[in-house]
Amino acid sequence: MTQPNLSKPSLPPGKIIALDVGEARIGLATCDPLRLTVRPLRTLLRRNRRRDFDSLAQIYTEEEAVLIVCGLPFNMDGSEGPQARRIRNWAARFTRALGNILGNEVPLVFWDERLSSFSADEWIAAEGPHTAGQDAVAAAVILRSYLDNQRG
Repeated sequence: MTQPNLSKPSLPPGKIIALDVGEARIGLATCDPLRLTVRPLRTLLRRNRRRDFDSLAQIYTEEEAVLIVCGLPFNMDGSEGPQARRIRNWAARFTRALGNILGNEVPLVFWDERLSSFSADEWIAAEGPHTAGQDAVAAAVILRSYLDNQRG
């Protein structure tokens, strides 16, 4: 009798970009290629879909990322409400546009962002304000949670 394989599927090596998508701003964070450290990257002020997608494509390319982790705002009971559906729809348009801009499909995973703003506030209280902004710190919290989960 063989044992089941309980290891997590491996990701392609390289950096990951995390997004904390809001109505007015998008917080971005990244990690090093070995995925050991996470840092807030910047906060993008939203203007219109095309400019936002172009800016995000440029950042994805500059950072040489291989994956995008998009925070998904679940309700506290774990259900998806209207905001989560809006983020899913936005992300579908975003990955389609990014694929067209870059000429190849870009992998995106959703990650539970419940309490990421609260954790970002705690981070800022402990470390002081970050030049990238609170939304970027929230994206870093999302990315740290995702990476910790991938490590088991």
